[in-house]
Amino acid sequence: MDYWIVGQRASIPQSIYPPIQKSDLVFICVHLCPSVVDMSLPALIEIVPLDQPVRAEITVPGSKSITNRALILAALADGEVTLKGALWSEDTQIMVECLQELGFMVNTEPDPAEPCNRTITVYGNGGAVPPGGTESQPLELFVGNAGTAARFLAPFLCLGSGVYRLHGVPRMHERPQAALFQALRELGYHVESENGNDKLPVRIYGGGSRREEAPTKRAETRNPKSEREESFLTYHSLFESAATKHCKVSIAESSQFASALLLSSKVGGWLIEIEGENAEESPYVVMTSKLIEAFPKAGGTFQIEPDASSGSYFLAVEKLVPSGPEYLEYSGQFGIEVSTQWVNRIAVAHWPDSGWQMDEPFGDYLMLGSVARKARELDREHVPVTRELVHELRQQSAKWVISRKHDLADSIMTAIVWSADEGAHFHLADQKAFYFTDLGRLRVQECERVVALRSELTKCGAKVIEVGDTLTVYPSPLHGAEIETYNDHRMAMCFAILGLKVPDIRIKNPACVKKTFPNFFQKLAAPPPQGLGAEIWEIQDGQRTRKLSGADLFAD
Repeated sequence: MDYWIVGQRASIPQSIYPPIQKSDLVFICVHLCPSVVDMSLPALIEIVPLDQPVRAEITVPGSKSITNRALILAALADGEVTLKGALWSEDTQIMVECLQELGFMVNTEPDPAEPCNRTITVYGNGGAVPPGGTESQPLELFVGNAGTAARFLAPFLCLGSGVYRLHGVPRMHERPQAALFQALRELGYHVESENGNDKLPVRIYGGGSRREEAPTKRAETRNPKSEREESFLTYHSLFESAATKHCKVSIAESSQFASALLLSSKVGGWLIEIEGENAEESPYVVMTSKLIEAFPKAGGTFQIEPDASSGSYFLAVEKLVPSGPEYLEYSGQFGIEVSTQWVNRIAVAHWPDSGWQMDEPFGDYLMLGSVARKARELDREHVPVTRELVHELRQQSAKWVISRKHDLADSIMTAIVWSADEGAHFHLADQKAFYFTDLGRLRVQECERVVALRSELTKCGAKVIEVGDTLTVYPSPLHGAEIETYNDHRMAMCFAILGLKVPDIRIKNPACVKKTFPNFFQKLAAPPPQGLGAEIWEIQDGQRTRKLSGADLFAD
């Protein structure tokens, strides 16, 4: 007999539970024996290497960065906004739940094209943010470990009235917020870090009518900027409305500080001066500005593109897993036997091409390193980028370098793990070392990612040298290991991909992928062309106990 259990179908022996009559509309819930129904990822899994090339086109969920920005803009819009292709994962669910807790009406519908996407409809209040609580009973908003939710909500709440309290998991309480909180204080808002360290938990006192105050003295007497920078700041912050307040914000630790302020700046009447790096070249600040420009502020529909960081894992597989052996095959066209090889052909459906996501050129950087940056610069200058020119640029480049600051965002972690295996880069056979620079921001994200990457790759036999914020990776013969993920979704996914090539890679706490990609392991195991056809096993007491499939592999 087939029953539906909390939205999932399962077969249960009638000897355990009697038949359910058609007239009985029930859900069988948590009292079921775990041995009968176990539909969650185990604590430890093993990825089995692929034994043959794969041809697949993978669908990945929507961009987290765009989804959480769009949710804030939709709440501030004047009317109903429908977000299509929106990511539905822990981080975006947290943002939706916070908006609902505030009193916004937010509806979600399944996306038939991708199980971890939703069509989300937000009923904007025309810039009005519902009131919070009192000093003794502030309105509590839990942000988990979602950096975008914590940071984007802080300025947004200043537009309301009353008292709001943002808090999250312990790691979120360690992550930097000081530059953002200081900027909000410059704008005149009361932001009180409970532990006195300018981190979460924090109480935010909504400004109410203070948004209408006259310009501050500092805003009137601030030092003039160059015409180029002034134009940029005005474009992002005013949106053809008069700014009444001014602040500076440093993005040295995180560009999310500037993005957070910019998202709410039109309603707040804020002029934002960005420090820390060239704001016009900060990829996530540029993403925010382009999103604000394109967004339907008076209501409408907005399409969210797939997440390039999530897509990077599958592009890496194509280069990581070797092609099949050559064999002779009769060719009817030529009437002779020809040498043939079955090769990997792995694509990500609807790969983004808007230029909004920093990880969009991941494939180029995987092939060319820093040469890709030079080639992209030439392309922007309308110089034809031919194979001969690329070869010439490679000859001129002394090192294979990728920068977290200039080249790739989170997908640089995928590239670091990929580079460690000596058999992964057949197209770069002469490359003795790979250099990954400007990694400082990785240290203050979901975990201390620089140390985590070095530690776990070393476990696998890789030679990795950490000097300052640079990792130098020397391709090595790798072996299996039990990988600590540090509750970091990207650590789990990067090393899972390595397991498709290296035997005996075991992943601890694989369910942490729920943060951005809950069905990641389902994509690995699904048969081609929708998946890679990988084997994934539950490990208990050091032994394989159960081959996982379907709902077993969903991170919930």
